[in-house]
Amino acid sequence: MWVAAHNELMGDTVLGPEKARRFVPTRFTVAGQAIDARGATCQQLACPRCHLIMPRSAVEAEPLFISIVGGPKTGKSYFLSAMTWELRKLLPSAFALAFADADTVGNQQINEYEATLFLPEDPAKLVALAKTEESGDLYDQANLSGHTVSLPRPFLFNLRPTQQHINAEHGDKVRRLICLYDNAGESFQPGKDSAASPATQHLAKSKVLMFLFDPTQDPRFRDKCRKFSQDPQLAPGRGTQRQETLLIEAAQRVRRYANLPSGKKHDSPLLVLVPKSDVWGSMLKEDLVTDPILPAAVAGRLAAVDIERIERVSQKLRTLLLAETPELVTAAEDFCQTVAYIPVSALGRSPEEADLSQGGRGLFIRPNCIAPRWVTVPVLYMFAKWTTGLIAGNGSAAVSNKPMVTAATLRQR
Repeated sequence: MWVAAHNELMGDTVLGPEKARRFVPTRFTVAGQAIDARGATCQQLACPRCHLIMPRSAVEAEPLFISIVGGPKTGKSYFLSAMTWELRKLLPSAFALAFADADTVGNQQINEYEATLFLPEDPAKLVALAKTEESGDLYDQANLSGHTVSLPRPFLFNLRPTQQHINAEHGDKVRRLICLYDNAGESFQPGKDSAASPATQHLAKSKVLMFLFDPTQDPRFRDKCRKFSQDPQLAPGRGTQRQETLLIEAAQRVRRYANLPSGKKHDSPLLVLVPKSDVWGSMLKEDLVTDPILPAAVAGRLAAVDIERIERVSQKLRTLLLAETPELVTAAEDFCQTVAYIPVSALGRSPEEADLSQGGRGLFIRPNCIAPRWVTVPVLYMFAKWTTGLIAGNGSAAVSNKPMVTAATLRQR
């Protein structure tokens, strides 16, 4: 559908009287733009079901859905902000891929998060991100089937090859619209998903699911980490939670939405992300600071993803989690056919506990101290492993039966 441009055409059957009317056009300009009932030329497209505005790239590029799952205070917003910020820098320089907002209005929240952490006016001043809420700017209201529904708004990014990419001439075929969903941690608690607030139904459509397991909220990990770390997140009284129950709840919703039998594993891969690796990472005895990227591995100019190193670290992390939190590993591998475990750190260092007059007492970070670790790895690994034509990877261990994209196959495609 198209969005009427004339100011007299207000009132939509789905979005209410304050929104411009949505319509199926019968008249177009020579350039292919719709003309509304008052003769105005229209610019915006809308979803035929919910009538919400959608970027033009949504009908020009294949969408790729990524859902991020995690409990309250696990650091989803920090991770997501660090990941998108680092991808904006890394993808063009190392992989000749343009990564940009597909919808600047819809991405306003993530852009504000990035600005807070990486583009502050005073880099030495303590900052913190606001908690993701179950309502507000990240949700839209629509009248579907006679009742009001709260719909989560994704962050949308265009990903396409630049002229320096090997597949530049096939850019229209291999480009993607990345749709990232970030819900409040409470949305994954049992009983929170309903017909009036279907906040997590995107899980069933996702190409890759990411689950954040925060080890600083697990008492067993805390006890071990206190022996070598003074991170304030390890202090007594910080609170703990059974995080595997959120993963089990997410698995049950995916099976319900996708109509899967209870014993059947989901085909989409699951990436178990373990944040705050700067706190606990020394337990792995692996380099978790240097990104697993092979410079100039493709045609002497494009980087490739070091899949072998990622999967070696994944196996070590799985062993650690199996020893400390076996219920989490069991829940993950009972849910999905393919599971990888990836350590990440959005900040790269411990936050500071402070009592600020405006923000109250809590944990804060100085932007000039932030040094993210491995935050781009989940997306790079996903593209190198399961998506063709954009990012290459080296050899792979037997983690999945699905074909991977090597430097040679990328060159051919």
